[in-house]
Amino acid sequence: MPKLKTKSGAKKRFKVTGTGKVMAAAAGKRHRLISHNGKYIRQNRGTSAMCDQDARTIKKFLPYA
Repeated sequence: MPKLKTKSGAKKRFKVTGTGKVMAAAAGKRHRLISHNGKYIRQNRGTSAMCDQDARTIKKFLPYA
């Protein structure tokens, strides 16, 4: 059976934990941060777990995670 390809966009944006949860960073933290206030930038630090419906889709994009 041939090897499955990983979606290159998904491998840059998501990580799968040891228990199988999919972690993702907050959106809106790449550029134009000067227009956001400090509270918005602070509260969107770090990563959070994706909901189960989205995690199922993302796991299809990451076959070896």
